[in-house]
Amino acid sequence: MKKGKLIIFSAPSGSGKTTIVRHLLNKGFNLEFSVSATSRSPRGNEVNGKDYYFISADEFRKKIENDEFLEWEEVYTDNYYGTLKSEVERIRNEGKNVVFDVDVVGGCNIKNYYGSEAMSVFVQAPSIEELEKRLSMRSTDSAEVIKTRIEKAKYELGFAPRFDVIIVNDKLENALAEAEKIIGNFIQ
Repeated sequence: MKKGKLIIFSAPSGSGKTTIVRHLLNKGFNLEFSVSATSRSPRGNEVNGKDYYFISADEFRKKIENDEFLEWEEVYTDNYYGTLKSEVERIRNEGKNVVFDVDVVGGCNIKNYYGSEAMSVFVQAPSIEELEKRLSMRSTDSAEVIKTRIEKAKYELGFAPRFDVIIVNDKLENALAEAEKIIGNFIQ
């Protein structure tokens, strides 16, 4: 059985990458979502093994020492997020293609690890102003949090040239169609 390929989506918050990934999962590309691990507690209705693999900070650090992550980040003290190599290989060994929704540094790390077996896609809003508008319309964050996300987005935009493809999400239908075409060509 042929191993699956990897499709990495990265973007600043509010660019639409999660919407695009969810769309692609239902389009017959034999995709399975790579579930990340985290040391934070579950929120709301989050389910272990579906939304994240929830593990303790100590267990996370042990896995880091054992080189079990493709990429990981300590977002806040003892608050880790990462992609387990075992999760990716489980999916690939089933002959499925793996799709990731990760931050830009993680996206670059996964691409570097897998090389031509992976395609990295950077999704960006047409402008910082549009991104700010989208984040405000979500009504999930305070003005201070939005300001922090915008500053991070400006930094993350500098990573765009490192990705194989850049999709500018100015009209969602166009971005979805472009993503379908790109993925279809890559996994043939």
